[in-house]
Amino acid sequence: MLFRSVAATACAHPAQSPAPGGATSTEAAPGAPPSDDAKTVTATFGQDDAANNYDKALVPDGSKVFVAENVHDGLTTVVLDVRGLVPNHAYGAHAHAKPCGPKPEDAGAHYQHNADPVKPSVNPAFANPMNEIWLDFTTDAKGNATKATTVDWTFGAAPASSVVIHAEPTKTAPGQAGMAGARAACVSIAY
Repeated sequence: MLFRSVAATACAHPAQSPAPGGATSTEAAPGAPPSDDAKTVTATFGQDDAANNYDKALVPDGSKVFVAENVHDGLTTVVLDVRGLVPNHAYGAHAHAKPCGPKPEDAGAHYQHNADPVKPSVNPAFANPMNEIWLDFTTDAKGNATKATTVDWTFGAAPASSVVIHAEPTKTAPGQAGMAGARAACVSIAY
């Protein structure tokens, strides 16, 4: 039950004060199963270097993000927890190849386990939740949400470096697969 254990521990972390710059920890979350590799980052948008909010209407200053990545027995589970975003809004979210920067495009393309030779990747054979980390979520009445996903692979020598929150849910049709509207925010993560 890797998925449920990690997701249950994620909700406790966003209330913690993040370290300056949104420091990343290599400790497993309390109560999580034994892990070959576990990492977390907690950050506040508008305050921490690890988090950039490009659309402050969708991801306001002061809103919080927590991301946990846990690797165990060849599986990777990633948990995204957000607090204080727009209430009752559907967002897309994905792991991206590069760290966040001052511009939304700085995070690069989606991280793909098996890379599409055609860029940008909009082919459902590559742009799908089994080959990428998709964390789409809909916030509740308070603007909070938690989403987790587990894939049957681990990050390779060139791991993902960020999670980008998009303005819209992820599309799946050919020619649009993986697209999710404008990049509203980004949190850098050293997987």
